[in-house]
Amino acid sequence: MHPLDAINLNADLGESFGAWSMGDDPAMLDVVSSANIACGFHAGDPLVMRQTVRAALARGVSVGAHPSFPDLQGFGRRRMDLSPMELEAVLVYQIGALQGVAAAEGGRVTHVKPHGALSNMACADTALAETVARAVRALDRDLILLAPAHSELARAGQRAGLRVALEVFADRAYQDDGQLVPRAHPGAVLHGAEACWQRVQQMLDARALVSVTGRRLPTAIDSVCVHGDGAEAVATARAIRAGLVAAGVAVLPLPQLPG
Repeated sequence: MHPLDAINLNADLGESFGAWSMGDDPAMLDVVSSANIACGFHAGDPLVMRQTVRAALARGVSVGAHPSFPDLQGFGRRRMDLSPMELEAVLVYQIGALQGVAAAEGGRVTHVKPHGALSNMACADTALAETVARAVRALDRDLILLAPAHSELARAGQRAGLRVALEVFADRAYQDDGQLVPRAHPGAVLHGAEACWQRVQQMLDARALVSVTGRRLPTAIDSVCVHGDGAEAVATARAIRAGLVAAGVAVLPLPQLPG
């Protein structure tokens, strides 16, 4: 299928909050190899964080922080204008909280993946991307920055001397510049496990992002993301993992990837 020996499969998890339930984390944790765990600012709470970390570690799934703008009501999908100093503090606060939870469970946070509007904005805005990278490096320069391929966020992480893992999305459409098609646009989100697996195959075969117009943007691909909040998330993740394994590709936690 493609010349990859190993790849990572990640999902955004721990997004339940109080009495509100989101996704099927136990089922997803049986499939993915890395978990991006919400840190309380867009979803999640201390109990959910601890339960999700514990469940991930029990399955050998690597733990990552999934920090957001402080936007609980908007699920972190609304754009915000924070000063660099405030944003850096917001990120340190969230990542540090998950680091504490992971330490209490005998594990550690090994990567960071920004969520929602924060990620989308940092992918296009160099200054914002550099603030994110600076916050991650300030906490632990050994943290892996999980960032979309062809993004300012990935480039900022590399300039900061962080290890950067480049990800593609199984269930999202791309514009010609490599940015995600906004969720409000028709066709922005792919539906159905088979359609998502075919999209992943297409990108892995091409070693490129493939836009809605068919444009190919060559890139290394270290990780595939399946969003954990959809009704088809578990089936999609299972289909992708099965396809990768059938092709002889090892599905590994981020810290175990070569390089």
